[in-house]
Amino acid sequence: MVRAPCLLLLLLPVLCVFATTPDPCEVDDDDFRCLCNFTDPQPDWSSAFQCMAAVEVEIHGGGRSLEQFLKATDADPKQYADMVKALRLRRLTVGSAQVPAVLLVAFLRALSYSRLKELTLQDLAVTGAMPPPPLEATGPGLSTLSLRNVSWATGGDWLAELQQWLKPGLKVLNIAQAHSLAFPCSQLRTFQVLTNLDLSDNPGLGEHGLTAALCPHKFPALRALALRNAGIQTPNGVCVAMAAAGVHPHSLDLSHNSLRATAPGAPGCVWPSTLNSLNLSFAGLEQVPKGLPAKLSVLDLRCNRLNRMPGPEELPKVSNLTLDGNPFMDPEAPKYQEDPMNNGVVQACARSALAVGMSGTLAVLQRAGGFS
Repeated sequence: MVRAPCLLLLLLPVLCVFATTPDPCEVDDDDFRCLCNFTDPQPDWSSAFQCMAAVEVEIHGGGRSLEQFLKATDADPKQYADMVKALRLRRLTVGSAQVPAVLLVAFLRALSYSRLKELTLQDLAVTGAMPPPPLEATGPGLSTLSLRNVSWATGGDWLAELQQWLKPGLKVLNIAQAHSLAFPCSQLRTFQVLTNLDLSDNPGLGEHGLTAALCPHKFPALRALALRNAGIQTPNGVCVAMAAAGVHPHSLDLSHNSLRATAPGAPGCVWPSTLNSLNLSFAGLEQVPKGLPAKLSVLDLRCNRLNRMPGPEELPKVSNLTLDGNPFMDPEAPKYQEDPMNNGVVQACARSALAVGMSGTLAVLQRAGGFS
């Protein structure tokens, strides 16, 4: 067997050995999706060769350190550029590993020759300092970057440093369960074409954290901002943070937060005139918050605790208002309210909220069980 350059477990994980353990990688019948779980104590990394024809690849490293691949960082990615260009790879997920920062950079440099568009990093610990930035733009030309539960030794500098190893053109950025979202704004480059920013599932963020994360004038093209389960307390606080950052989204998702009324004496805020869709579902609201935008195309108030139909004076001028799942809409609501275990929440909404919370667990179970 010819020894291939072991650039990274994350791209072409090759250790030229034979193993008797069960094959850790599975490819579907159409060679479209490939899933690898390297959980064995002595994994056969060469099994990942099966993924070379796949469009979607998902690799999980079993939580182990990838330092053994550091020797691959000395290789010049140009020597295997033609091979990487030939890959069908469009969507890649890498998870469950401890990755030296220099190895991550080598991985991104190799992907600069690929046609990869969507990259997901999850349950990773990036160790050590990032290498000095390149002299010119390198790395993959991603349209979507998603990060979930990724820790960085560099602390809050991580996004600015990672950004230097990606080509411009990112349109969608999802960051969940982040260890730090307090970015040094002076080091962060402008995301010129980023339209979707999702900071959901960061329960410690809150309005103050949002102000630190939304660096002023770094997101000029932003159209959709999602802040589900992000520790948000009031819509007005989000309005203030967006105004400070100079962002003008068209849609704002504040669902699955425990929202409350704006405190008396809080500074007023002028909502962006571009905002036409506001999601306040699953927010525990007992009344419509004051100070909402004067006009909206869509207002979602599903699955709150509204006991009566809001009056016209309480609502913005809205074309599409959704109130399903509130107690006053359900004939069985009095029964739910008498039960202290329901907290006034309609049962259908409680089941839906539980499904949202279980979605990550179900995804893990599906990966562990193969394809579904």
